[in-house]
Amino acid sequence: MDPPTGPSLGPYDYDLLVIGGGSGGLAVAKEAAGLRRKVLILDLVAPSLRGTERELGGSSLNMDSIRKFLQQASLLGKAIQDSQKYGWSLKEEASHGWSELVEAVQEQVKTRSMEVKRELKSCGVFYLGARGELVGPNTVEATDVNGRKRRLTAETVVIATGDRPQYLGVPGDREHCLTSEDLLSLLHPPGRTLVVGGSAEGLECAGFLCGLGLPVTVMLQPDLLPGFDRKTAQKIENHMIVSGVDFLYHCSLTKVEQTEACREDVVSGESATTPQEVSRLRVTTISQEGQTKQEDFDTVLLTIGRKAFTSGIGLERVGVQCSQSTGRILVNESDQTSVDHIYAIGSVQHGRPSTTGLSVHAGTLLARRLYGGDGILCDYTNVPTVVLTPLEYAACGLSEEKANLTFGEDSVEVYHSYYWPLEWALPARNKNSCYVKAICHIPDHDRVVGVHVMGPNAGDILQGFVAAMKCGLTKQQLDATVGIHPGSAQVLSSLTQTQRMSEALLMRGNC
Repeated sequence: MDPPTGPSLGPYDYDLLVIGGGSGGLAVAKEAAGLRRKVLILDLVAPSLRGTERELGGSSLNMDSIRKFLQQASLLGKAIQDSQKYGWSLKEEASHGWSELVEAVQEQVKTRSMEVKRELKSCGVFYLGARGELVGPNTVEATDVNGRKRRLTAETVVIATGDRPQYLGVPGDREHCLTSEDLLSLLHPPGRTLVVGGSAEGLECAGFLCGLGLPVTVMLQPDLLPGFDRKTAQKIENHMIVSGVDFLYHCSLTKVEQTEACREDVVSGESATTPQEVSRLRVTTISQEGQTKQEDFDTVLLTIGRKAFTSGIGLERVGVQCSQSTGRILVNESDQTSVDHIYAIGSVQHGRPSTTGLSVHAGTLLARRLYGGDGILCDYTNVPTVVLTPLEYAACGLSEEKANLTFGEDSVEVYHSYYWPLEWALPARNKNSCYVKAICHIPDHDRVVGVHVMGPNAGDILQGFVAAMKCGLTKQQLDATVGIHPGSAQVLSSLTQTQRMSEALLMRGNC
């Protein structure tokens, strides 16, 4: 819905103006409009360096959908292999069509963006495809795609501009490398791929490409799943190695250059091959010992983290304080910035977790505090998250390392178990792949402070336990929970083996 051009009846053009169309911004706008406030969203995001268009909904909402689609594409390939043990036979060998996947996913993202715009209109939220910049107290300058500018005023402003993929700053990275946003802009399969970075984003992309049968190498720069439970992260790494992903350790990317193009047959569908001109990328790395090495890849994918999109929107002009180290906005417990009438939601906040679900929840609560008379603050603890690798990993609460650091090792007990999903029995998949652990604080009645699940549908398994953790779940209550059989989630209600017991048995076996 385009904003009205007539004069405003109040001192401001709008009660609430949201800069950025991220998931948190959409949530606060819709909730505020439902509370009979006049709301405008400004959202105009430039394409990526590779020209990939960004749709309304922000990187989190759209990328979450893409992540799930790509994971499913990989899982279906494995399911085809398993299906023979369940009695299915294929008349011909199954093959994957890259272009069909790309077209379907892109169409779905565009459809979702149009649905969001229709939803905003039905809620009474005004939407303008324009870039917003703070130019003075309660004043925002909107610049549309044609460069036309207009100044708008609002009683309250919310920053929800999200984040963008980072580049390394080495020669050739911006010219020749892709980010996760650009992966589906390729017209042909990416071929032999180097994934730079061991982030969740990187491992998800690597797992997806490996699941399609493509050769993949992951360069851990700087670490594997930073911020996640270390032991579980290592199990994810081991599973990916067994699946065929290569890993490079203790080295850094220093240069990417393009070699001479050559003609190759590129599979563009299930049965068609077309000759295309393909350029190789020569990658130069350096080890910790200072030794350099060169290797050729078809695609280099950068997944080294994301940077908050807070520059160029006038924050410093109006006095909004940001962290010097991260560039993210400093906020208080009410999501309020250093300027009273300006708030920030989502991944632009400094020092807080960032997920789509959390941003939506925080945005809804913010609107209710501003206009609904509620005083409920968003709880930024025990935020669940999921890594959509082919073997899924979901976590909520503290990692084992963080729990030991917070409470001391003697006050922490870790219950854990491997498990074998029943559907894996017929195709005889590895029994020691899936894993769960519950981390408990002993002095606090064995309160569960962390749950980690690694296996099929881990995110869905974890969701119910998240609610229980919000209510102060203890190990005794977990043990008293009746498991659903057959099903994988029941393993969490029957954890008896502790980390200490396992280590003692291992030591005894070594002796």
